[in-house]
Amino acid sequence: MTNFVQFHVLTIYGPSNPNRDDMGRPKQAVIGGEVRLRHSSQSVKRALRESTYFAQDLKDHMGVRTKRLHGGLVKHLLGKGVEEKKALKAAETVAAVFGKLEAADKGSKEQIATTLAFISPEEWALAEELAEKAAAGEALPKDKELKKLVLRRADGAVDVAMFGRMLASDADFNRDAAVQVAHAFTTHRSVAQEDWFSAVDDLNKDDERGAGHIGESAFGAGVFYQYVCVNVDLLIENLAGDKELAAKAMEALAKGLSEATPRGKQNSYAHHPRANYMLAEQGEQAPRDLSGAFFEAVKGEHLLESSIRKLEETRKAIDGAYGQCWNTDVKLHVGKAGTLEDVVAFAGKAALRGE
Repeated sequence: MTNFVQFHVLTIYGPSNPNRDDMGRPKQAVIGGEVRLRHSSQSVKRALRESTYFAQDLKDHMGVRTKRLHGGLVKHLLGKGVEEKKALKAAETVAAVFGKLEAADKGSKEQIATTLAFISPEEWALAEELAEKAAAGEALPKDKELKKLVLRRADGAVDVAMFGRMLASDADFNRDAAVQVAHAFTTHRSVAQEDWFSAVDDLNKDDERGAGHIGESAFGAGVFYQYVCVNVDLLIENLAGDKELAAKAMEALAKGLSEATPRGKQNSYAHHPRANYMLAEQGEQAPRDLSGAFFEAVKGEHLLESSIRKLEETRKAIDGAYGQCWNTDVKLHVGKAGTLEDVVAFAGKAALRGE
């Protein structure tokens, strides 16, 4: 049976615009006929990857998503004293493993991949080693054989193991995501609002009035529901069987979900929320999200408490109809039950289950 951990998180955001659409307004979704504010799953995953917990607790176990491996390899070779022409050629040979290359800019010597590649620390180090050999005149294998010397199906890159990757150049080295992240959305009706603002020119004379600049900025606020599902067995498999590293990854994920946020317009709105409610479940049955609790928008004065009540009622109803899909659980309800440490410890132990 597959070991799953599911997180259900409710977080209050004050006036802010963490995740913008193409018009610069907060992203929205219509659910149950009501407009809600939304944070895309992609923005949430990036916020998790950039959180201090991932950066500090998982140092040296984080991949790099980039088109610029070629430039990185050139810089590495030049630092080793390789002449530029040889460095450029060797870097091109190795960087092409991750996808087709093209000139970064007209007249530029740097080449970039046509698609982003998620590169693990081990793969990057192997690419540097091969580039050094190529620059030294050593003949490298061609095509698939060369890829086998660089690309890995599993290693110690936590973010690649969690969120997966797709390599357009070779699907054999794709990695299935062990962590599924849903779009977060407000549990209640919430629409974007407009903030009209002005700025004064500090050097205006006393008789000069009016704004030196005027503009508009959109924002929104609300209680957001975030659902995340982790296939713990797949996470361990993606990490080449390293349960200890998987446990650290689960702990960092739990910490990150408690406070990591997309950072759009953060200087303008200073949004630094903490989760008001976290429910973590571990079990071997098929997972299920609880977004249906909010298909009918929550209404009333106490939106957070009403959201918690609807979520827990929906959970109980689904478990009653289909059977309980979790074996153990833990809850953080600010001011009422549990702590973040409880949730973090629970998440880490889920990866060590059976030891």
